[in-house]
Amino acid sequence: MDDYEHIDLDLDEILSAPMETAERLALLTLEEAHDVLRLLVTVSQEGGPMSRDADRLAKAIAVRIPSEN
Repeated sequence: MDDYEHIDLDLDEILSAPMETAERLALLTLEEAHDVLRLLVTVSQEGGPMSRDADRLAKAIAVRIPSEN
């Protein structure tokens, strides 16, 4: 059982954001990208229903950003 039920994301609202908001969301800082990567790795390791997608996305992001080291 995962603990993500408390997350209330309205994807329709996110995807229909005004263009200027969408343009700002398109770019992440390197620090933010690493934060997202760490989150995805954590979700993928928990083995919940989203673990496969999280693993796929983590791999896709990892090859696009420089390492933290």
